[in-house]
Amino acid sequence: MERSIEIRILAEGIVAVALAVVLGQIKIFRLPYGGSVTAGSMVPLLWFALRHGLRSGIEVGAVYGMVDLALGGVIVNPIQILLDYPVAFACLGLAGAFRRKAPLLGVIVGMTGRFLSHFVSGVVYFADYAPEGMSPIIYSAIYNGTYILPELIISLVIISILLKTRLLETLPQY
Repeated sequence: MERSIEIRILAEGIVAVALAVVLGQIKIFRLPYGGSVTAGSMVPLLWFALRHGLRSGIEVGAVYGMVDLALGGVIVNPIQILLDYPVAFACLGLAGAFRRKAPLLGVIVGMTGRFLSHFVSGVVYFADYAPEGMSPIIYSAIYNGTYILPELIISLVIISILLKTRLLETLPQY
């Protein structure tokens, strides 16, 4: 790969992370123990993965996760930090595996991966927050689904619009 292409991809990754951070500040609603519905903050990361593929998408997602943690993450355990930040957002990069044939399926897979990472963290590390008598599995699924599902819908709508413009098809594939 040419050096200028590597630099271009790195620069696009930085811009994707920055846009995700900015859009993440526009909260539609926020949950008390972490998680929120935003103005499409996952779109830049998903779009980057769709442009540059699985590996680059995973790397940029993990970087975003660390930035998100640094900007005010919830910390209860070192493994929880990994699950809720770099691993969860790296999962968005899974969209890159579907970039040519089924980008919307890629968005669903990426967001599902993010959900599963938060879900496991919720079951293992946030079980004490479940109402008395409620299974931590049910609690984690409901809690995390409350913000991941709307984020998925918002991301699908925005990326559908971007795909209709055929923007992804006209961009150079490295």
